[in-house]
Parts: sequence; C-alpha cells; structure tokens
Amino acid sequence: MAACADTTLTERPIRSELARNEMEGSVESPALEFEYGDADSFMTELAELYSYTEVPEFILNRDCFEDFRTEVKEKRWTELGIVEQRAYVMRLLDALEVTNKDRRLRVTRAILYLAQGVFSECNTEADILHWSRHNIYLLLSMGTFTAMVELLSMEMDNNQACSNAVSKPAISLVDSTELRVLLNVMYLMVDTVRSEAEDDKLEWKMARETFKVELGSSLHNGEPFALMLFGMMTKFCSMNAPHFPMKKVLLLLWKTVLFTLGGFDDLQQMKEQSREQLGLPPLPEDSIKVVRSMRAASPPASAMELLEQQQQQKRGRRSRRMAFLDSLEGDIHFSKKQLLVKQDSLDTYGERDPFKNDEVRDEDDDGEDMDSTMEAEVDPLDRDTIIQPPLPPPLLLSTPAERLGLPKGLPWAPKVREKDILHFLETSRNKFIGFTLGNDTETLVGLPRPIHESVKTLKQHKYVSIAEVQIRKEEALQQRPMTTGMEEVDESPVEILYQRMLPSLPQYVIGLLKLLLAVAPTSRTNVDSINVLADVLPEEIPITVLQSMKLGVDVNRHKEIIVKAISALLLLLLKHFKLNHIYQFEYISQHLVFANCIPLILKFFNQNIASYISARNRIGVLDFPHCVLHEMPELTVESLESGDGTQFCWRNLFSCINLLRILNKVTKWKHSRTMMLVVFKSAPILKRALKVKQAMMQLYILKLLKIQTKYLGRQWRKSNMKTMSAIYQKVRHRLNDDWAYGNDIDARPWDFQAEECALRESIELFNRRRYGKKTRGEFVPVDNCLQSVLGQRVELPEDFPYSYEMWLEREVFSQSIQWEELLQA
Repeated sequence: MAACADTTLTERPIRSELARNEMEGSVESPALEFEYGDADSFMTELAELYSYTEVPEFILNRDCFEDFRTEVKEKRWTELGIVEQRAYVMRLLDALEVTNKDRRLRVTRAILYLAQGVFSECNTEADILHWSRHNIYLLLSMGTFTAMVELLSMEMDNNQACSNAVSKPAISLVDSTELRVLLNVMYLMVDTVRSEAEDDKLEWKMARETFKVELGSSLHNGEPFALMLFGMMTKFCSMNAPHFPMKKVLLLLWKTVLFTLGGFDDLQQMKEQSREQLGLPPLPEDSIKVVRSMRAASPPASAMELLEQQQQQKRGRRSRRMAFLDSLEGDIHFSKKQLLVKQDSLDTYGERDPFKNDEVRDEDDDGEDMDSTMEAEVDPLDRDTIIQPPLPPPLLLSTPAERLGLPKGLPWAPKVREKDILHFLETSRNKFIGFTLGNDTETLVGLPRPIHESVKTLKQHKYVSIAEVQIRKEEALQQRPMTTGMEEVDESPVEILYQRMLPSLPQYVIGLLKLLLAVAPTSRTNVDSINVLADVLPEEIPITVLQSMKLGVDVNRHKEIIVKAISALLLLLLKHFKLNHIYQFEYISQHLVFANCIPLILKFFNQNIASYISARNRIGVLDFPHCVLHEMPELTVESLESGDGTQFCWRNLFSCINLLRILNKVTKWKHSRTMMLVVFKSAPILKRALKVKQAMMQLYILKLLKIQTKYLGRQWRKSNMKTMSAIYQKVRHRLNDDWAYGNDIDARPWDFQAEECALRESIELFNRRRYGKKTRGEFVPVDNCLQSVLGQRVELPEDFPYSYEMWLEREVFSQSIQWEELLQA
C-alpha cells in the first residue's frame, strides 16, 4: 500500500507536468485548419494555371480580341446578345482554318480572352467568373473544344518545333507559346464545366454530361482525351519534345481524369453501389468524414527536445525551490494548527487518521523503495499540488473521455478478414483437437466455450471487401471457363481508360515518376535530368535581385504545382482502378513499385516537412484575376520575403497527404513492400513528419508505421510508446492483428520474391483473359478431315518457290521416317 501510495504521489505531478508541456507545445504549433478535398478552391486552381512570367500575356490576349472585333466595334462584349456573340465566335472558329501560323495564334489568343472572362469589361472577380462561365459554355456549344484538340494534335506532331527545341541550348517560355495558349483554353473549359454551380441552366447541365461522356470515350482518334495527354508526357520524358509545357499538361490531365472518372465523393457512392450489387453489407463508415472529424495529436518529442526540456525543468525547479522555501516558514504554523484541529476532531469521533499508518508504512518501506524514490523524485512545489480538496462522489464524476477532452471510443469500427478467422480456427483446432478442417468456419465441435465466443465476435466484425469477391470470381473464370460462362464487362469510363492505357501503362507510370523526381525538393540537379522549367523561364535572364527573387518564387511554385498534380492523378487512378477491378489496381501498383516509387516518396519526405508545408511561394498581387483588375503595385524584396501570411500552403499539404495515401495503397497487405519500408529506414523519416499537426496526414503516417512495427524490433517499440499509443488510438483495429508485439506469422521471413511473382502471374492471366485476342485457344475443335486440312491455304514466304526443291530434299527425302513407331503411337 505504501508503495502504491508513493507511486501515486510521484505519478500525479509527472502527469501534470507532461500535460502542461503538451499544452504548451500545442500553443506553439497549433493544429492546421485544413479541409481535404478533390481540389482547392476554383479561384486558387485558376491562379495556379498561369506562371508569374505569363502575366504580360493577359494584355496581349485582350489586344488580339480587339483586333477581330470588326463588325461589333462600337459595342462591348457584355452588351451583345446571344445571337451576336455566337456569330462572332463562329467567325473566330472559321479564322482558325488559315495556314498562317501567326494569324492562327492570334485567333487562339482571342478565344482564350473570351474563356478568361473578358476581364477588361469587368470590375470585380465575381464578374470575371460569371462571364468566363457564360463564354465557356458558349464556346463548348459551338465545338470549340474539338477544334482545340485538332490544333493540339498538329502542334504535337510538329517535328520542326521539336527539332528546334532539342537543338537549343536553353529553352524558354517563348518556345511553347502555341501549346500554352491551347492548353490554357482547354484547361479553362474542362475545369469550369467540371465545377457545378447552383444557378446553372438546364442546358448547361445537359452540356456538362455530354462533354463528360465525350472526354471519357472517343474524343480524338477513337481514344479518350486523357490518353492524348499521356502521350504528350511520354514524348516529353523521352527528350523528344523538351519544349512541352508539362505543368499545364499535368494539370489538364489531372482535371480530365477527375471530371470523367469522378472525385472522392463519387468514389464513395460508387463503392456503396458496387457493394449493394454484390450483396455485401454496407460500409461501416465514410472514411473521409471520419478523418475530417479527427483531432491532430501532439507529435512525439525527439531526443534533443527531451534533453532540452529536462534542463529547462531543472532550472525552473531551482528557482521555484527558492521561492518555496521563503514561503514555507509562513505556512508551517498554519499547517500545524490545521493538523491539531483535525487530530482533535478525529479523537472526539473515534476515527483513525488515514495518513498516520501510511506514514509508518512509508518509513518501514523506505529501504526497499529507495531506488524508485530516487528515480522519481518529486519537486516540493509539485507535492504541494497533490494536497487537494476531497473529490466528489464517483457517481457525479464525468467519464474519463469527457474529463480529458478525448473522443468517446475509437473512431473506426474494427474489421476482420475471412483469412483471419480461418487462421484463428486453425490455431485453436491444432491446440485443442490436434487436426484442422480446412476452410470450415462453422464447425466448432471440441473447442472450449471461450473459443466459441471469440469466433462469434470475429464474425460480427467480419468485413468482405469488393476485391475479395473479384478475386474469387476471377479464379472461377480461370479454372472453369466453360461452366462459368462469359464475363459481362461494363464499358465504364474507368474500364475504357484502362483498356486504352494497358499497352503503354509502364511507360506512363515511369514518366510520372520521372517528373516527380525532377521536381522533388531533395533532388539534386543532374545533367541528364528532365527540365520541367521550360514554361516558366523567361527569354531574358533576370538582372536585378528583385527579378531573381521573383523568378525563384515562380520556379518553386511551379514545382509545387507539378507535385500536386502528379500526386492527385496517381491517387485517383489507383482508387478508381481498385474499385473497377483489383487486378487493374495491382497492375499499376506493381509497376509503381518496380519503378522505385517507394524510395522516391520516402526521398520526398526526407526533408523538413513542416517547412515545406508552411512555404509561401506565392505573390498574391500577380495571381489571376487580381493582376488584371488592379494596378500592379511596386514589388519590393521585403514584400516577396514576407509572403502571403497564411499558416500553411494548401497545395503542399494536399500533395503530402496524397503521397502518403499512395504509399499506403501500394504497401497494404504486401509484406515484401513493407520490408522495403524497413530496408529504406522509413520509420525515422515518417516519425519526423508527425510534427505536422494535421489529423489526416498523421493518420496515414501512423498507418505506415503500424504495418512495419512488427519488423522494427522490441527496442524501437519500447522507445516509441507515444507513437504506439497514437497508432492504437487513431488507426483501425484488426481484432487478431498482433502488430504491436511482432508475434504474427506474417512477420516471419518469407520468400518475398515468390509473393511478387505469384501476383504478377495472376495479373498477366487476368489481362490476357479479358484484354487479349478474342480466341478460344485450346477449346478450338480439331479438324480430322484429311481433304479439308490439305485444302487449307498456307501463307508461305515470298522466296519459298525459289528454294522449294532444296527444302524438299532437306526436310522430306533426307529424313528417315519410322513408320512402325508412327502406327504404334
């Protein structure tokens, strides 16, 4: 009892100290108010389309528009009727048919000015957005997007421009002028039509659905529009077209995939519909909504921070001790008087002093508890906080969750796989019966009652994923093709995109990762690396310090936007392919692994992530449409250094979360890839990233730490108990997953190469069966008629008639035929 009392006395001040330190840390680094979504606000996405070196071109677009206003010169565009506006757009489209390259570029700039919202006739940003939306739907109804696609195809096949760009020592903004203007028009049309508004007309809503179907099916050469953009990316990565404006290509590709396939909310709805069609129970919760309601945890302190904290505590305790000793003499008389009054009252009512025997026991146990007392010595001031008024009765106490301000219960419903139940029953049967029953999960004869209760609990939380159903169906199609019948494949936009991407999908994956490597903050400049700055560098080298700083901000912003587009695009493809068919997801994820995606993402996070997320590479006065509505103020070095004053950069935090989600999807349930995380020493990198106080980012970091905990050893788990507690509190539980102790059978060393080879074989069988040549292979009937076989025409080489006699001599006459063996066979 004395030991317990002494432990309680020593633990309470330590806990209060830790709570005080945690509160102080939360004040220093508050949680980030970040709302995850498909994309940032429309105005921010619009501003990120243009680099700051493109700002002078806005006035050039307006001038080109004014040059073509011949018949309606006296009226402003906003004053024209819809008939006059359509007639003017028709004249612009007719002017695109000219062969003069310069004139065609000026017409395209005039169309771009319309898509930008005729800003010279507007006074506010709301007016620009209104007229931009009106003009884009007008352009869409008249076939402008198809004309832009044809012009883009011409520019892609312009071998003269490609050869000039390859031969130039330095590529600048001028080399991609035509491509940039075309991509700007197309991006504005795709992103504006994708974003729904409450006051949209009925004809606009119908046009949106029609445009969505066209983009996802056969817009150019019978292929989806996204495939054309993928082709531009691979051509750029192969160094055959270094002048392509890759930031605009990637942004347009991302928004096209987002529009045609759907965002995260659409994915959730499609997942619920698929589960209902397959007869599976509904999802226990919406993961995005659960994550949005979670609170960020305080990051675990590093070793240096702990040492500094202990030194500060010691210095603070010395000063507090002196003050305490000064006030001790004045308080001691009052304390003695209180004790005498208390003792008199106890003697009067015949009660015993609860502290008296404790003091005796403390004296008796001093020798035994000396070491623990030395280790956990309590400061006198902290002892003073222990003497508190008596607590109210237990019935009046609130729950611990309410007292500590923590959520009641765990945020996720636990899940159990069919494989986990089978493994649990196999272990129990071997232990109590001595034999197993294969895949039988119903027979519980011979097992003790607690095992029955355990199996019942496991089955209550059993979760069957869509992927498991798809794998079982694919195995049935492979093993019993005649009895199972033909598979009915829905020609959805995801299925069409995968089918068209399949022949060149490895090149697309490698191209995306090459671009991600080129813009990673930790990458070193290499002579052979890809130059992604072709559409941001001006033709003239900056001279002054201010110009250099402005260009530096623009370059950093340019790279951040590319990372954002690539991460969002890869995550969308992975999620849609996984929902459509698990082997489509496994195919692209395996190519990501083979292309070193895992070490690349870890390389990206091997930096000061807190600084990256709080980077302020933005000049607000140069953002569109602010720069065309207001006069340009004079920029100074101080204004560029101060930034925009925001707490964090939305796109950088968005990119980090997307990359973590990609890493989670690629490594989930794959022990060979989990071992790659261990081999590349990802634990300290991920643990440093926990310093960012954002709940969603912390969740995916903790998931990555959880899957490799069993491989990191007991010492790591012992020294990272705060991280282990955060994993337990925030990550979904698998009821019989022994992740915290490393005793799981999956933690044993397996032949990981065989695991990847087996997966690859299953993927190849799936692709060959569904997307191979439509022949029945070995099930083709054999023709046994001699005349029909001899009557078949056989395609022979062109030179065969000239060498027929030599072939006859070599293959027929000179070969001895064993007729007896042939008859016996």
